[in-house]
Amino acid sequence: MEELLEAVKNYLDITWDDADTNKKIKGIVSRGVEYLNHAAGGKQNYEKEGQARALLFEYAMYVNSGALNEFQQNYLHELMMLQIHQEVKNYEQEKNADIQ
Repeated sequence: MEELLEAVKNYLDITWDDADTNKKIKGIVSRGVEYLNHAAGGKQNYEKEGQARALLFEYAMYVNSGALNEFQQNYLHELMMLQIHQEVKNYEQEKNADIQ
């Protein structure tokens, strides 16, 4: 979580380090992870570069700017792609489980 916190702070151009800012960004990241996992329909990997991580960074930017209400509207296509990717992943896992 600390590495992800630092990556989000870097993305938001937050160069200072203080407890209040870290607490705020951790909260944003935690809520973003929960939101995106729910939107996708399953747990995502935010540690590696990819669509889920990019969406988390954008979510944090919108929240930090006080514009969360615009996030879903502006990223609906990407959120749907994330959900479709998760559904395909779930299908492949179920298919492999049935074979074994």
